[in-house]
Amino acid sequence: MLCLGIDPGTAVTGYGVVRCAAPGGGSLSLVECGVIRTRARDELPARLTEIFDGIRELIARLTPGMVAVEDVFYQKNVRTTLALGHARGVILLAAQQACVQIHEFAPADIKKAIVGTGSATKEQVQFMLTQLLRLKSAPEPSDAADGVAAAVTCLMRAHLHAPTLALPLRGTGQVVLRPT
Repeated sequence: MLCLGIDPGTAVTGYGVVRCAAPGGGSLSLVECGVIRTRARDELPARLTEIFDGIRELIARLTPGMVAVEDVFYQKNVRTTLALGHARGVILLAAQQACVQIHEFAPADIKKAIVGTGSATKEQVQFMLTQLLRLKSAPEPSDAADGVAAAVTCLMRAHLHAPTLALPLRGTGQVVLRPT
């Protein structure tokens, strides 16, 4: 299973693609990560178009089974929060049009899944990503690392909520649950 994780932003949108070796669980590996950068001098509609086109290209090229999108981090600056909402909107639209399963996670939920606490620092998240994915160094830049963290969170949650198949053990009357 391949998951595309996305950290939305109007200036920099980070992404990470993570593969789970087996459906319902298995080792995780980083396929690729990076950012979609927009030009600060461009108007918002042009920037949103770049983000939309970039996400569509990633989905078409990598064909992920799931897209994990970080939810809006509410800031004191309402204008910034609104712009992030616009970026999330075009990301969700690109995934929906490609008929890819969409999962949304609050930043604190991603931190909790990766580190164990919703108040983890960026450095703690990056350190745990290197451990979980067996990397020599943390994914860079930090926006890309945030996208990777969203993808890992999604795959870990998918494993926890994977449907199971009940298999009878011959002659024992017991049943073993196996991921489907």
